[in-house]
Amino acid sequence: MKTNPSLFGLLLFCLFLTNTALADTEYLKSSDPSMAELPFSEAVRVDNMLYLSGAIGTIPGSLDLAPGGIEGQTRQTMENISTLLQKYGSSMDKIVKCLIMIDDMQEWSRMNAIYVTYFDGHKPARSAFGANGLALGAKLEIECMATID
Repeated sequence: MKTNPSLFGLLLFCLFLTNTALADTEYLKSSDPSMAELPFSEAVRVDNMLYLSGAIGTIPGSLDLAPGGIEGQTRQTMENISTLLQKYGSSMDKIVKCLIMIDDMQEWSRMNAIYVTYFDGHKPARSAFGANGLALGAKLEIECMATID
């Protein structure tokens, strides 16, 4: 059987790319004891992109939701996102995309009034949908993607 050198080279190149991609991926787990048993990474870094898991309005160091209804939970969620971004070398101004899940679309305008205050000068791409039940009974969950320098 005759071997095609260009096909063999392409196969080696694909294997190289696969190994390179895996080497540039980092799964980031929280050191916070209240988060230790949760079955997901709080963020994943792939090259210069940071993908955050969905964040809810829990008070730091606990699994208790912030008081104040949708406004209080939105504010706490955005603060939690900001803290994670800073922890992993990014910031709110580097967010490129958010996904918002909200349990009551009637509260959309109240949530949005808080959300927009966290973005000076740019508005990330955004998707949203109503959800029937979120973790810990949260009123909203926000997932973001951001760049890292």
